[in-house]
Amino acid sequence: MSNHEHHHHDEPQLDRYHQVIAESAVVNDDAAVKAAVERIIAEHAAENNTPEVQQFLLNCVDLTTLATEDSESSVAAFVQKVNDYDEKYPMYKNVAAVCVYSNFAAIARATLEVTGVDIAVCSATFPSSQAHLETKVIETQLAVADGADEVDVVLNVGYFKDEAYEELCDEISELKEAVGDRPLKVIIESGLLKTAEAIKRASILSMYSGADFIKTSTGKIYPGADLEAAYVMCSCIKEYYEKTGNVVGFKASGGIRTTEEAVKYYTIVKEVLGEEWLTNKRFRIGASSLANALFQSFTGSDVKPY
Repeated sequence: MSNHEHHHHDEPQLDRYHQVIAESAVVNDDAAVKAAVERIIAEHAAENNTPEVQQFLLNCVDLTTLATEDSESSVAAFVQKVNDYDEKYPMYKNVAAVCVYSNFAAIARATLEVTGVDIAVCSATFPSSQAHLETKVIETQLAVADGADEVDVVLNVGYFKDEAYEELCDEISELKEAVGDRPLKVIIESGLLKTAEAIKRASILSMYSGADFIKTSTGKIYPGADLEAAYVMCSCIKEYYEKTGNVVGFKASGGIRTTEEAVKYYTIVKEVLGEEWLTNKRFRIGASSLANALFQSFTGSDVKPY
């Protein structure tokens, strides 16, 4: 490079990963996000807490079991509850999916008798996402071969912290390739990232790498979902849709147990993304006890069907 070309040295050329982050106008000031969430909840949450919305929310639940003690028999019994619900309550919609560890896709597939309920798996060495990429890819391919309809994976937070964005994005792209046309839900572990700024970066990188959903948390080790993370993630989804025409779903997960909390997430999605996102193809809540809480809310009973 000759000397007269050096006058640009104070503006380093951004790589495409930093470029796409730099081009985003999504708010990343924590105080502004908190204020926006408080305003939305104060103005709209109460009006959304209706039996209709509660029924809709049940139909958005990924009914989840992710315990160290899960076994073929316990997972079969867990899935059987979904079959039983369908028989007992044909007037209500069922959950969106059952969500299990990748090695239980086959038993879930063998047990599930309900049409319209998907089998989701947590894969790619969930919840740490610490393993060789080859291991993560093979685990994912095996789960899909065993009957998984959807795959939830954790973003490589180590790469994210080191700003190794190319490695981070290549990994998500390879996992997307392994799941094919099934939805890939990328968990950004928002409770570990904490700030609106980091949550924004992780959301953008995940979407540009092929995520079909972005999801808050694993619910393991780190804090789960919070409404501020949901607001930032939904804002990123909206901007990405406006820029590319690509639809990405939002999944809230990690500690959402009450009807009132679930309605607040619904409210954020509705106000930020609009009515088009109020479908279980675009909005999910990962939970276990929440399904019973919602059922009790819209039926006014104390029955626990799940």
